[in-house]
Amino acid sequence: MTASEKPHLTSRIEEAASSMSPEQESALRILANELHRTNEAVMNCVSHGLSVELQRVKRFHSEKGYWGDLIVPIVVKQSNEQR
Repeated sequence: MTASEKPHLTSRIEEAASSMSPEQESALRILANELHRTNEAVMNCVSHGLSVELQRVKRFHSEKGYWGDLIVPIVVKQSNEQR
């Protein structure tokens, strides 16, 4: 992924963050960091001959109506002839 292909989410994130509590901002920062690490791990797998799809397996709900998708990787190793 090149810099020009990255989604332009900065302004939406900054706008949303302005109305968040410090605890929410911290939780979002942790999520963003972990997603960055996940993206790097996906690119590493692809570079080593694997195809990776992240698939939602469950939706987590809080008692207050908030929700989040939980994901797992679906990994396919291609034969040497296809690489």
